Amino acid sequence: MRLKLALFFVALLLLVAAWFAFAWHWSYSSGERAGWVQKFSRKGWVCKTWEGEQALVSLPGTASVEKFQFTVHDEATAEAINKVMGRRVNLHYEEKVGLPTSCFGETRYFVTGVTLVDEISLSPGVVVPVPPASAASQ
Repeated sequence: MRLKLALFFVALLLLVAAWFAFAWHWSYSSGERAGWVQKFSRKGWVCKTWEGEQALVSLPGTASVEKFQFTVHDEATAEAINKVMGRRVNLHYEEKVGLPTSCFGETRYFVTGVTLVDEISLSPGVVVPVPPASAASQ
């Protein structure tokens, strides 16, 4: 009886571990979001993750601002985001579904890369160039 109970718990533990591995390595969706990173900090009591917020604006000067909440695990990506804070960027992300607990992150969107955007697209074929940052502000 004890052997059956022990085998049951080992099988259950292996099943849970397999689910964690599957959910971590499989992404439900992936894509990019363009906007300005306005908030980025390292958070957590035990499991520390980088959590951020990106303001998405469809057109400059419009009042409607959507916010994209995201998580970063990679320190190199977090450092790259910190370097471009306040500038328009594309965030490359993967959406992970089925990760239990907030120890993996507060959101289901995990940023894997960042690209600085040098111009703002107003409509197809119409762009506004962004002037380069001055040496004094770097």
